Amino acid sequence: MGSLEVRNLLLSKKLKLSETRLLIIDDNQIRYNEIASIFQSKNHPVQALLLDELKGFEKQLNTTWDLIIFGRAYDIKIEQAIALIQASSDIDIPVLFLKPDDYQNEQYLSYIQKGIYDVVNLEYIERFYISLVRALSYSRTLQAKNHLVNDLESAKNQAQALAVEQHKAVALIQEGIHTEANVEYLKLFGLSHIDDIIGLPVLDILQPKNINDFKQRFKKISQGQFDLARFEIDTLNSNAKSENPLKIEFLPSDEEDTIQLTIETQSNATQAADSAKKSIAAVASSFQQIHYALVHQPAKVNALVLFSFAKCPDDLFTSDWKVVIEYFSGFKKFIKEQTNTTVHQIDKMLYAIVLQAESETILESKIHGLHALEKPQLLDINNKTYPLNLKIGYSNIQLDQFTEANFSDILKSAYDNRLAKKDSASDLQLAATLQDTKIELSLIDAVPKIIAEPTQIETSMDAIPTLVNIEPQAIEAPVQFNIEAQTNATKLTFQESSILTQLTQSLEKGEIQLKYQQLYDKQDSSLNTYEVSSGFIFENQWKKISNLIDLDDDVELSIKLDRWILVEACKQLHNFITQYPEAKLIVNLNRHVLFNDKQFPELIAKLLTIVGSRLSHPLILQFDEEDIAKSLLESQKQIKVLREYGADIAIRRFGSSISSEAVLRQIDVSLLMLDEKFTEKLSNDKTMAEFQHTLESYNAIKPVEMLLKNLNDMNAFANAWNVDVRFLQGEYFQKKLDHLTDVQDQ
Repeated sequence: MGSLEVRNLLLSKKLKLSETRLLIIDDNQIRYNEIASIFQSKNHPVQALLLDELKGFEKQLNTTWDLIIFGRAYDIKIEQAIALIQASSDIDIPVLFLKPDDYQNEQYLSYIQKGIYDVVNLEYIERFYISLVRALSYSRTLQAKNHLVNDLESAKNQAQALAVEQHKAVALIQEGIHTEANVEYLKLFGLSHIDDIIGLPVLDILQPKNINDFKQRFKKISQGQFDLARFEIDTLNSNAKSENPLKIEFLPSDEEDTIQLTIETQSNATQAADSAKKSIAAVASSFQQIHYALVHQPAKVNALVLFSFAKCPDDLFTSDWKVVIEYFSGFKKFIKEQTNTTVHQIDKMLYAIVLQAESETILESKIHGLHALEKPQLLDINNKTYPLNLKIGYSNIQLDQFTEANFSDILKSAYDNRLAKKDSASDLQLAATLQDTKIELSLIDAVPKIIAEPTQIETSMDAIPTLVNIEPQAIEAPVQFNIEAQTNATKLTFQESSILTQLTQSLEKGEIQLKYQQLYDKQDSSLNTYEVSSGFIFENQWKKISNLIDLDDDVELSIKLDRWILVEACKQLHNFITQYPEAKLIVNLNRHVLFNDKQFPELIAKLLTIVGSRLSHPLILQFDEEDIAKSLLESQKQIKVLREYGADIAIRRFGSSISSEAVLRQIDVSLLMLDEKFTEKLSNDKTMAEFQHTLESYNAIKPVEMLLKNLNDMNAFANAWNVDVRFLQGEYFQKKLDHLTDVQDQ
């Protein structure tokens, strides 16, 4: 009886057919040599590179690697390397971690959860090699998948091109012989069946009058030189159903050693009909793409979401043609950034995405979250801003009914079915809370700054407008209130600035926009905490509300704004926790709502109850360090009350003033968002060391979690790992978006 050969595909020769590109991060040349020798002993071709510093690692991430093996390095931590890979959507490389000397078995799961493919031990060579092979097999699978996706996209584009070119006669040529042809090609040369042309030389069919010129061109084309592949010939073929000359073009084909021949047969009279064919072809291609995604990435429930224009800017089509092209390109880019998913182009002015979820509830949550994108937007093109107004609709997808035949009906349904404006019961409660809670002012720091010149001030009491609707019980003794000062101060609000007028109108229309930016946690890469900032469009430009100096003098408007922002943010949070129950929001607020709004703590308590988070403190209220420092005792008292009502407190721009240490000592806070100047200190080793020393001095006063912001490129994000700051934030990880979404949910 013969022996039974047991094969393991992982150990087959197939995996060794191509050279393995191996990036080794380690400070030990001996370990590098040992790893390389293991590959060589197994007859496994390998190209390996050894490095141990951050700048080299950043550069090499722009190169294609099969595997990364991480040992120990001079200035790179394993968590740092993983974070850089995860934060880049273009990098997907398995990482093997060489077991460190202080490794404990119970650490294994935590390393895997961080994104490490496996922890390996170089002391056991055979086991180490098997781990390498497994990781390499996984890497090659990822690469093959990406290649297949690209090939599929290429094939779809080719199919689309063929569909669009139905007015052309098309044939496939291999080594000068016909292997395929469409009906138009057969009709052109008077042939009735495909069998009549397969195997015939291209010269026998085309019969060019200038045969030598054709042969020279065709030889170059066959060698891959397609720069002269479009030309005209006079044919001597008497069966040709077209007048000379024939407009022919040779194109590359996806099939090996095959080229595509197309011949123009269209008349000007049929161009309008062909335009419609192009549109149909685009729709068909989109269907294939979406169908492929649904089949190969299945989910329990699916929805097709359509994005179109609610209106276009009046001056767009009078602009330079490049501006028009960039505008439509920016439209697609905006959808991609906001939804973090593949965008399918249905037409030049119509795009689609597919939303998927494991339940109807979560799918509804994802759809509901898109509401914010229908607010007025701006696109920046060549340092000029253009308005962008979107119309969004959707249609649920039933896989058994999702066919090319009814795809147009599905698109129509999605186009007509606008995002439902119906709010949940909790949303209605939140809105009602905003309306029902009257603004009662305490007069601490309530007197606005006096900016007007004395000569501009009228002393007549009849000229004093109502600053705020103050309830009688709000005025509590002993309050010293200077009537004359109030007269002088409120005169300014009578001549309200145009920007405040626009801000008020935007607030009334609900067009204040909230921007959400996710935090990155060095200790927990799955963190779903977001900072909320706000702004509005003024004179076709984006204005951050926190930067409005004019607003500081209007107490009532400032409070109304902050309340509205809180309610809208809580609506988003309430919806988002359906998808991510651990989600938190950091909401930026101004000083007036802290010092002058008597009902503010009660409002916070109501909002937290309605949001319904299972977390004890899902809402973090963030105030400016300068505002806190101006009145430390009052800040301490008000913040204590807010914490008792269920809110956590954060301070933005921490470290921006000489009062930073005093604020840290006296105020009970959960998070310090460091001033932007500290991010600039990451640029070199000297300033980074100074920064680290500053952090140590803060921690010596009180250990509070800190956040470093504006990490907008790989270099800044990477260097931030070399200082003791837990939370990172910036565009390298996630841009500011108009609705809540997890950048890691790819």
